[in-house]
Amino acid sequence: MATTAKVDATEEQSRALVEESRETDWAKPSFAKEMFLGRFRLDLIHPYPRPDAADAARTEAYLARLRPFCESIDGAAIEATARIPDEVVKGLAELGCFGLKIPESYGGQGLSQVGYNRALMLVGSAHASLGVLLSAHQSIGVPEPLKLAGTPEQKAEFLPRCAAGAVSAFLLTEPDVGSDPARMASTATPTEDGEAYVLNGVKLWTTNGVVAELLVVMARVPKSEGHRGGISAFVVEADSPGITVERRNAFMGLRGIENGVTRMHDVRVPRRNLIGHEGDGLKIALTTLNAGRLAIPALCTASAKWSLKIAREWSGARVQWGRPVGEHAAVGEKIAFIAATTYALEAVLDLSATMCDEARNDIRIEAALAKLWASEMSCAIADELIQIRGGRGYETAASLAARGERAVAAEQLVRDLRINRIFEGSSEIMRLLIAREMADAHMSAAGALVDRNAEFKDKAKAAVGATGFYAKWFPQLAVGTGTVPATYAEFGALAKHLRFVERNSRKQARSLMYAMGRWQANLEYRQNFLGRIVDIGAELFAMSAAVVRAHALRDAPEGKGAAELADAFCQQSRVRVRKLFGALWDNTDDEDRAVTRGVLDGRYTWLEGGIFDPSEGTGPWISEWQLGASTEPNLLNPFLPSTRTTGTLDG
Repeated sequence: MATTAKVDATEEQSRALVEESRETDWAKPSFAKEMFLGRFRLDLIHPYPRPDAADAARTEAYLARLRPFCESIDGAAIEATARIPDEVVKGLAELGCFGLKIPESYGGQGLSQVGYNRALMLVGSAHASLGVLLSAHQSIGVPEPLKLAGTPEQKAEFLPRCAAGAVSAFLLTEPDVGSDPARMASTATPTEDGEAYVLNGVKLWTTNGVVAELLVVMARVPKSEGHRGGISAFVVEADSPGITVERRNAFMGLRGIENGVTRMHDVRVPRRNLIGHEGDGLKIALTTLNAGRLAIPALCTASAKWSLKIAREWSGARVQWGRPVGEHAAVGEKIAFIAATTYALEAVLDLSATMCDEARNDIRIEAALAKLWASEMSCAIADELIQIRGGRGYETAASLAARGERAVAAEQLVRDLRINRIFEGSSEIMRLLIAREMADAHMSAAGALVDRNAEFKDKAKAAVGATGFYAKWFPQLAVGTGTVPATYAEFGALAKHLRFVERNSRKQARSLMYAMGRWQANLEYRQNFLGRIVDIGAELFAMSAAVVRAHALRDAPEGKGAAELADAFCQQSRVRVRKLFGALWDNTDDEDRAVTRGVLDGRYTWLEGGIFDPSEGTGPWISEWQLGASTEPNLLNPFLPSTRTTGTLDG
């Protein structure tokens, strides 16, 4: 079993590292940041941004070449063997799929974020593992960090290889380190001659790491004379001496991904492979994720589209009680939710991606909201699809096919989607990240008032400075354009939803202000409150995207349908927003904390009686996995892990 040294870090040290690494400047406007401040800047997203004609044509031409190959892939075989066949990887490479966003000057396809998303949706339709293979390689692997912070020499050396199919992986997480990078134990020690670094450590859940040719490794450089030190990013050749892939992990979904545990022992990395400067690693990672996170909403939107198709076909053909099941209100409500939410998912995705391409807005909050909201809503859609399909939703596609029915992999969808609420920032971490960004203006204005470690004199001084900001800002939250019936008239029947968004953006800003006054520096510990504020913002963002997209499509053949779906979605979203507002102040947060403390203190262990825990080795469920055996996958039991060393790229 892989082990690594543990690094202790206090809460203050962890917070300071993240604070130091986050982007602090807001050089460009942000729709979501303004919305959280109670300012509804419709002008930042309307007219709904669209790709330019040349980019759209290039994307369509590429997708036309990609689609036939994707349709030829046997996704069921990937699911059964827990492997992506070599010929599939080779075919994707020949089509340029590993260089979708890499500039043409480096051998890539040079697609925009919008085009990249659409390609991921198409590939992911064959099997979700394929979408992850490509997104982990390009969104967080070597290409994106080098595009953002690489030197010309690094780009010239590595980007053509990546575009040609050299798979890359991103190594950040460690066995003892998840969302708290201050505790990172992997080290990169400078050599005496200053020409290289020596890497040591263990990395966990390295997606693509089992088959990668190139790695982005995050490791801590010790601070010393001539070295700033800190978490730093390196491009590392995966076949370097000292790198070992200790195992291939297996999961409830995404069975084709090559995700492993990677050990580094005295791995020498040339100094020229340092990305950016020492100590820039976490900042590079966070900046990379601004756009990289949009890959997840793309795959979530693709799954929602498939769910809608299956729900429509099944609900129209399956007859119960004399009528198609879709005509029964209890099922019809689910279909309406799937259809309306799928429309909104695509609206949020395309809006965020196009804003990313235009680069005129800061989208760090929008991308985070899109990732959070899409990962949550797509799981809800998949769950509703299971319910609509009934027993056939719970039955595997292989079992359905074996008895002569259509192999609809609804249960697989639930398994494949579930990870999206965890990786690249769990939903809980995403809410805190967004909360920190949305509170940036307050942190700047209030200063020591929201610092629980600040002395009284500093708090008093900060109070004086904050008075000017709040005296001007808070009165603006009382009345806005959303209270005027004729506002947003150009949107016709959908205008009422924009007025709702405007009013409630001010309401959530007021709620945050009240919370700051009530809890002050302790607000950061009111994570559930902050999470609800963020969820309100996510819904308001989705409503805005849905309406402006419908307006943009008003003259298109699908214009009437878009307006109907936008209206339905906004009506559904309003219900969720009202519930979230109610839960801000009417909740069981305090009681939940008390019970949690009781559980952690062991006061309720009596409640666990009457069962046994197989994972403790006392039951009959001891497997090769638990015994630590390492084998190549058993086709009769594809869940058994395998162990490979780097350099074996046999798929």
